[in-house]
Amino acid sequence: MAKASEFLMGNSPGRKVTDKLARYGVTAGGIFVLITLVLIFFYLLYVILPIFSAVRVVPQQAFSTSFVDRTALVTFNDRNDTLFRLSDTGQLSVIPLTSADPGREVRQYTLLPHTTSIGRSLPAEDLIALGGSEGEVVIARPLAAGDGYQSGLSMAFPLGQEPLQLDPQRQPIVKLAVSVRSRRAVLAGVTADQRIRVKKFTGGEVLGQTGPEHWQATDFALEGVAEPIDDLAVTPDARTLYLLAGKRIYVVTLGEAQAQIRQVVSVADGDAEPRQLALLSGANSLLITDSEHRVAQWFEVVKDGRRSLVKTREFALPPGNVTSLVPEYARKGFFVLQDDGQLSAFYTTVKGAIYSSAVFTDKVPDTLMISPRADRLVAVTGNQWQTYKVDNRHPEIGFASLWQKIWYEGYPEPDFVWQSTSASDEFEPKLSLVPIIFGTLKAALYALFFAVPLALAGAIYTAYFMSSRMRRVIKPTIELMEALPTVILGFLAGIWLAPIVEKNLAGIALLLVAFPLAMMAAGLVWALLPGRFRQRIPGGLHILLLMPAIVLVGYGCFALSPALETLLFGGDMRVYLNNEWGIGYDQRNTLVVGIAMGFAVIPTIFSIAEDAIFSVPGHLTSGSLALGATHWQTLTRVVLLTASPGIFSAVMMGLGRAVGETMIVLMATGNTPILDWNVLEGMRTLSATIAIEMPESEVGSSHYRVMFLAAFVLFVFTFFFNTVAELVRQRLREKYSSL
Repeated sequence: MAKASEFLMGNSPGRKVTDKLARYGVTAGGIFVLITLVLIFFYLLYVILPIFSAVRVVPQQAFSTSFVDRTALVTFNDRNDTLFRLSDTGQLSVIPLTSADPGREVRQYTLLPHTTSIGRSLPAEDLIALGGSEGEVVIARPLAAGDGYQSGLSMAFPLGQEPLQLDPQRQPIVKLAVSVRSRRAVLAGVTADQRIRVKKFTGGEVLGQTGPEHWQATDFALEGVAEPIDDLAVTPDARTLYLLAGKRIYVVTLGEAQAQIRQVVSVADGDAEPRQLALLSGANSLLITDSEHRVAQWFEVVKDGRRSLVKTREFALPPGNVTSLVPEYARKGFFVLQDDGQLSAFYTTVKGAIYSSAVFTDKVPDTLMISPRADRLVAVTGNQWQTYKVDNRHPEIGFASLWQKIWYEGYPEPDFVWQSTSASDEFEPKLSLVPIIFGTLKAALYALFFAVPLALAGAIYTAYFMSSRMRRVIKPTIELMEALPTVILGFLAGIWLAPIVEKNLAGIALLLVAFPLAMMAAGLVWALLPGRFRQRIPGGLHILLLMPAIVLVGYGCFALSPALETLLFGGDMRVYLNNEWGIGYDQRNTLVVGIAMGFAVIPTIFSIAEDAIFSVPGHLTSGSLALGATHWQTLTRVVLLTASPGIFSAVMMGLGRAVGETMIVLMATGNTPILDWNVLEGMRTLSATIAIEMPESEVGSSHYRVMFLAAFVLFVFTFFFNTVAELVRQRLREKYSSL
């Protein structure tokens, strides 16, 4: 008897050991959970922070050469181990950077004697073009040892090795632009007497194929430009020629047998004088420098059914004239060199310079070029050469590109856009997190609109009105719903529920009105029944009478759906909404997600809220009823207020559950990252984006790190909601603890 007493009083040695072990185990588990969360937090930061690291330009290799002519153009090969130098006399030189003394192992190749102009294609095409004193042009692609050849220098001539006669009058070519792609090429030049000659080629199969027999050539001249041409550029699709003349840009459409000026745009502000013109990667954007130390980006947009060249942004520079404008090969970034030695780096989707430093304080280079991988720069000053290592791995990521509207190429106006991949290598990544954060909140909000009324109403009835016998069945059944895999719910929502919603859209709209009215009507009828009928139904079982009414109302609304669509919406509610109200409709939309995800959230909210209401002390309820309050008054003024901390926690837990949901929103929506509150259109959430794109992202890339940033934002959201829920719960507990 004494031992039993000691055990019940907690004085048993075994009981004390068990209590200590349990306490230490729970404490250790809590500490490990906190440590795990902290480690997750810092690991996410570890992966994310490199995308915000500063650009670095570090001197790497210096050497000298003994050329007697002037350097006109410098390019890298694909592996960054060889330089190609083109002089103003048409001499091509190969400089191996892997050599201990690159300047002593130079090989030379004469492309065109009597060179009068030098032009380049887009950097990605890796072509050089030389114009001659008699109107001839040579186009070549240099290939160093290792680029498919054993040693020395080899040349590819995509339009033939023999010079092409661009000007029939044999006037010197003073300006030149070229583009050669598979099956199309265009060559544009300006003669010494300011005539514009264009030569188009079609039919070639691959870049590097030699022999003019593979191409069909068409020659024509461009008329209508009276001003002297300062610069020109052609697009790779062989359809557009840009001419910079004075303060204007001429946009020229290149047809099959003629050229036509489509638009003339003034590109000067005030007294500013345009200086240089360059095409960005992809040739959809023009960069134009002016005398006011600015670089402007221009591209064509479609407005009112017409394509127009518009200025989309300006990049401000420190005081100093621009001497070199160097676009990158495969990204929308570029470097600017000024006459005071200031070197600046920009990216089109990031506001302001991502790098700016006085790198060349002694003497400004004559020529500056970046490598195809954008990781090396070469500066040439006379016969002095200097290479630089460039650490600029994530230029497209910045505060503006993630959180602000950006005017992307081809878009009619600035917008928040998420489009991380494309089939084109010249694609401009669009990594705004705003659309997918909006989609996350939109999905969670509509899910709560569906789940909160049903879950809380069910919790109140189950805890306060339902008989204990029925409660023992209903509560475990609803809680068991939480064990249903969300992938099953998502599958059913996308395959089964979405077609039903699409077919009975008018019936669902009617159900939103008819269901609450039917419940109120049922309550009114019950109140009007004689007491002897109401007393025959045992307390807490009234919900059984509503079951047939709910089924009949739902069936009636769906049965009336075709007639309603015919009567009110011309036979198709989706077409009517789109034509009359401009409301689009996607089969897998937010309404479907709200219903499916609400179904998944209901058990969470119901279980916590029901426990909170059921746990209200019985003496509070009995005291209220004894003082003459009705059951409804007792519920609203005593029970719900006392249980409000738990009810609020239930709603916030449901919100956290909805924000983090993945499979339902992945399978039941079109995953379109749009900013639209329309419940009949889709969206994309943070979790769905991570699930879809993380397996496809390249490890260490900007896309990969932005995926971790999205996970970090989701982590912060969940932490924020849970923290707010706990703070509010504590305040509500303190406020109503005296009841």
